[in-house]
Amino acid sequence: MEIIKKIKLRDFEIGSDKLTVLAGPCVIESQEILDKTAEGLKDITEKLGINFVFKSSFDKANRSSLKSYRGPGIEKGLEMLQKVKNKYNIPIVTDIHTPEQAEIAAKTADIIQIPAFLCRQTDLLLAAAKTGKIVNIKKGQFLAPEQMGNLVKKVEDSGNNNILLTDRGTTFGYNNLVTDFRAISIMQEFGYPVVFDATHSVQLPGANGVCSGGDRRFVPVLAKAAMAVGANALFFEIHPNPDKALCDGPNMISLDDAFELFSTCKKIFELVRG
Repeated sequence: MEIIKKIKLRDFEIGSDKLTVLAGPCVIESQEILDKTAEGLKDITEKLGINFVFKSSFDKANRSSLKSYRGPGIEKGLEMLQKVKNKYNIPIVTDIHTPEQAEIAAKTADIIQIPAFLCRQTDLLLAAAKTGKIVNIKKGQFLAPEQMGNLVKKVEDSGNNNILLTDRGTTFGYNNLVTDFRAISIMQEFGYPVVFDATHSVQLPGANGVCSGGDRRFVPVLAKAAMAVGANALFFEIHPNPDKALCDGPNMISLDDAFELFSTCKKIFELVRG
């Protein structure tokens, strides 16, 4: 197995022998939903002894339609995430879409996330790297895992070695994604922890015409498989009521199902590490 750099975040390390989960609603809908999800997930992860980073987006710029819900925007969204961070004392991961957003987001976010569709945008990577925060690069659906090395180099050459790589499936024909679990091992060869995004991997891009579809039945299947092949962390989009969610509902899992899924994944994670 490759030597994986441990990425320090507060009082824990991503890439260590303790499972880390990045999880939360796809996009910020309300302070109430943020609080309910954050409180529930913090309670679950503390009971299970899992490292936890709360995730939500202030803007989803890559929407299928102008009618699709995008979020409250960067100013209001970061203000809402800061309230969650302060209230529950948890680290935050959120994504950016333009270089100008990096420095602003870094005031609240502990991890700056690069969306899959934007992973090759050099200026975006450089701006994220220069914040000094952890940079989570999501592998584009259109990229082979080997190609992620070029993106890692862009961040490293900007003076930042706090990097995570995330697999979220690969385009397979029209409106479908598949997961090639070799990608986890291949990306670990770059020396950084690899996160598996179990919810976006079951997305069916554009399948519903003006929005993406998905099939959350397969989230547990893929999450458990990722643990079995040695992924260092997991990413889930989680909502108190996914069927009522304003974005990515079909591939999000319910907060009520998180404890059982996290518990199973932790057991596999620990079994793989002996």
